[in-house]
Amino acid sequence: MSARTGKEYLAGLADDREIWLGGERLEDVANHPATSGAATTLAGLFDLQHEQPGRLLALDPDSGERVGVSHLIPRSADDLARRHDALACVAERTLGLMGRSPDYINVTLAGFAGRPDIWSRNGNDEGCANLLAYHRQVMTNDWALTHAIVNPTVDRSLPETAAGGGDVVVHKVADTANGIVVRGARALATLAPFADEMFVYPGYPLAEGDERYAVIFAIPMATPGLKLMCRDSYSSPAPARDAPLSSRFDEQDAVVIFDDVEVPRDRVFLDGDVDVYNRIMQRSGWTANVMQQTTVRALAKLQFAWELATQMAAAVNNGAPAVLENLGEIWTYVELTRCALASAEAGAHEWGSGTWFCAEPPFAALRPTLPRWFPRVNEIIKLLGSHSLLTTPTRAELENPALRPLLERYYQGAGDLGADERTALFRLAWDFVGTGLAGRSELYERFYLGSAGRFLQLAQRTAARTADFGLLRSVLDDEPAGPPSGATLPQPRRPAPTSVPAPASAQA
Repeated sequence: MSARTGKEYLAGLADDREIWLGGERLEDVANHPATSGAATTLAGLFDLQHEQPGRLLALDPDSGERVGVSHLIPRSADDLARRHDALACVAERTLGLMGRSPDYINVTLAGFAGRPDIWSRNGNDEGCANLLAYHRQVMTNDWALTHAIVNPTVDRSLPETAAGGGDVVVHKVADTANGIVVRGARALATLAPFADEMFVYPGYPLAEGDERYAVIFAIPMATPGLKLMCRDSYSSPAPARDAPLSSRFDEQDAVVIFDDVEVPRDRVFLDGDVDVYNRIMQRSGWTANVMQQTTVRALAKLQFAWELATQMAAAVNNGAPAVLENLGEIWTYVELTRCALASAEAGAHEWGSGTWFCAEPPFAALRPTLPRWFPRVNEIIKLLGSHSLLTTPTRAELENPALRPLLERYYQGAGDLGADERTALFRLAWDFVGTGLAGRSELYERFYLGSAGRFLQLAQRTAARTADFGLLRSVLDDEPAGPPSGATLPQPRRPAPTSVPAPASAQA
């Protein structure tokens, strides 16, 4: 099989996966009102591969089949440039609003498969071989993957693996003739209801003695014992013209419960090695690899936000200095993100095993910074929109013959901007910053890259460890020359006496 179509993707969702939403088990993800909008959007991304094959598809060097570019292991700077274009194509279609579009895990898995030198350490040859075979399987079947890397928060005063008596974090409980049995929970699996497979890999490092938690594996979404507990749906039942974003882009998030799930042996990539487990995220180049995808997506979303805000101001002819200042602030975020991405790609190099990733330092700067920019962008759009975000009639009201003349008069914009255009613009803005989907999106942007504070600390430690402090030493190590022989140093001038007496307390 080569790259799938949208129809083939939707057919793959018709299985016995156990998905719970609002107390109801979803039987038909593709057609349920709470999930059909995102399912249709994702199907459109698979169709997009065939609409723009030059950007999104490439020949698999081994099979000769057409596969998604995001599945390929990058072997050169040119490969990364081609991947950038493919990622941008998807981000443009989703406006950067689907942080876990399938290309995210595609890039992650390709990066892992490109570093067998990390995965095969300490005798993990079988797990490494399983991972490489799985990568080929995902690529040739064009599966959509979700992941779950965050442990549930139970008691922050304890190590995560100790919380709940040590039974909460995903761990191995038994070996079987066919594989291993795992138990526990993870969050937050974005895209889970719409994925073909679940990929469980490290999120945070483990401590010595945590061997039973050091498991990495993948399973189909319909595996017995795998349960998805979805958050509330923010998918709007309103037509797309009234809810242009929330009717299409609610990618869902779920807590994943592994209720004694059996993982086949050929789907186990690591079983009990804490050292390899920790190296997967810390030494394999994961950040330098996956941050290309996340930054391309973030750039598309910031560009969309700037265009939206600029047109909102133009709709009411608001060119006040404060407004221009706010618009310019969003533009700086766009350009700084673009420049960091360009710098990271320009510094791309071979990381090991012939695999190329971007340079990591620009991404290390963006990783804690983007989560602070996005909430500020939303704040600016709310300030610009003000009450206009709440005064937007529906399409049905605009099409009502009795209301139309009134709405044309009272909802018009500046110049020749009619009620239709102004209403569409401000409904879009409200869906971007004010709806349930918007609130989820802001929370997502704050935390999906990890703790901003923690990564600022990590950035400082890394920078200080590798810096030579040359500029500082050029001053400290260069003793100033003394005065010429027989000369005296100039004496500092004393201030002239003041005629104003000092306070009594000072005189005393």
